[in-house]
Amino acid sequence: MGDKLPEAVKDKTAIIVDDGIATGNTLLASVEILRKQQPAKIVVAVPVASSKAAKKLAHKADEIVVVTVPDMFYGVGQFYEDFTQVSDEEVIKDLKKM
Repeated sequence: MGDKLPEAVKDKTAIIVDDGIATGNTLLASVEILRKQQPAKIVVAVPVASSKAAKKLAHKADEIVVVTVPDMFYGVGQFYEDFTQVSDEEVIKDLKKM
């Protein structure tokens, strides 16, 4: 985020959005770091998740919103027509617009 400070989340609802959850480990770490900032509520929102990861996160986040938890889950990418990575340059460009 360059020299831009993160938004204060104390006593606010923090929503973590991801493209999907395979193992849930990265999101678990995000929830734990965010929890230290004392938000009123932490919501995780994703379009797809493995059942194991969804259950794991349900115990750590205050709320989890998942569009689909398929029976056959091999990876997040299987649910996208185009799952190419976003470059650091694209992210930086978009963050500067905020």
